[in-house]
Amino acid sequence: MSVPVFEEFEPAADCGCPGCARQRRDLALGLPVRAGGHPAAHGARRALVLVTAAGVVLGGAGAGAAAALTGPGGGPVDAAPADAAGAAGGADGAGAVDTPWPGPGSPQGGRGPLHGAPGPGADPAPSTVPTTTQIATGTLRRTTRADIINRAKQWVTAQVPYSMDKYWSDGYRQDCSGYISMAWNLRGNEWTGSLDRFAVRIDRTELQPGDILLFHNPADPTRGSHVTIFGGWTDYTHTSYIAYEQTKPRTRKQATPMAYWENSDRYVAYRYLGVVSGATGGGAQPAEATPYPGAAAFGPGADNAYVTRLGQLLVERGGKKYYSRGPGPKWGEADRRATQAFQLAQGWKGKEADGLPGPQTWKLLVTDGGRDIGGSSGSGGPSTNATGFPGRGSFRPGQSNAYVEKLGKQLVKRGFGKHYLSGPGPRWTEADRRNVEAFQRAQGWRGAAADGYPGPETWRRLFR
Repeated sequence: MSVPVFEEFEPAADCGCPGCARQRRDLALGLPVRAGGHPAAHGARRALVLVTAAGVVLGGAGAGAAAALTGPGGGPVDAAPADAAGAAGGADGAGAVDTPWPGPGSPQGGRGPLHGAPGPGADPAPSTVPTTTQIATGTLRRTTRADIINRAKQWVTAQVPYSMDKYWSDGYRQDCSGYISMAWNLRGNEWTGSLDRFAVRIDRTELQPGDILLFHNPADPTRGSHVTIFGGWTDYTHTSYIAYEQTKPRTRKQATPMAYWENSDRYVAYRYLGVVSGATGGGAQPAEATPYPGAAAFGPGADNAYVTRLGQLLVERGGKKYYSRGPGPKWGEADRRATQAFQLAQGWKGKEADGLPGPQTWKLLVTDGGRDIGGSSGSGGPSTNATGFPGRGSFRPGQSNAYVEKLGKQLVKRGFGKHYLSGPGPRWTEADRRNVEAFQRAQGWRGAAADGYPGPETWRRLFR
């Protein structure tokens, strides 16, 4: 008679067979559901496989062992979204470091609804991934960079303990992805495998406070998956930054190597789709760059928030004369004529200037690039009028033009050049940004209004 014994079985990390791959996924995600059905992972569990002393071969158990990994109620546990790999650009593989110090040590499980007593603005409804239409119509909450950082600071001040199965008084889960969900004011508790769907991927050189650095390991979320909030560079070298993060034992804010202590090359920079700029003294700045919504959003019959935003951007770029009223959400001849005027200002002809915005037209408008309607340029030579703002696109990492040098010389003239070690020169540097920030703060501006990037009001006050 065979005597049953229990052995622990853990699939090899480098085995590519379907059985081991299935078990690695299930080990990471087949975890107990606690706190009212919350599916967040607590760490990979090892499956107890019942074998006999008569020589049952574990390698042949395959599907049977995998099938044993079920939830407490006997049904299958939540699986990772099929497109989760998009956040990190690949699996960690066998060489991954498991919970390195002083890294997060934070296995990541599935998304979940808000729990407890949500604070102001929190929505107890289950999390949903937004569509472009929902983003345009306001389902995705808008927020400023200053608000993101201020919310992040609240947990730092409260020293919120790290936990994957507990929820803070504001209704957000006390792990790293719950922290981002809270700071971005999302409607539910997301996880490292879904946060990228609320954001647009950006280059690390474009990072601004409120953006995130995300590493999601889709092959095994328990190995290193983590996310931090970018709080600003520590100095001009851009080799370290202030990270706001939820990690063991509690929420912290500290200088961190770019991009993180371990798996640094795997962290991807993202910007929340709902982020907008704050006020800059003279009024609100336009929304941050928003991805092109597609040609279907514009043209006869279109009626949506993207049309309104297009009109607002065109008015800012010199197209006000085409609108007798508005702009508004319903596409009209004024939108077509203003769009065409902007396209013609770029030197485009024929179908390139048909009055219907394509990806390049949209990109120039939302990034304040190209030439305004009427001829002023954001990337050409110096303006004969010192107070003519050339456009925000002239003052970004990687830009080199005469406007940057003119800005620097004026900052020095006004007594705001202490961060220059040499120059100023035509290439935009961190010294330029810090000097502009000092000037903006001298105007009494704070938060996103003093981010170090000149807008029309900064330019006007600097050269008046």
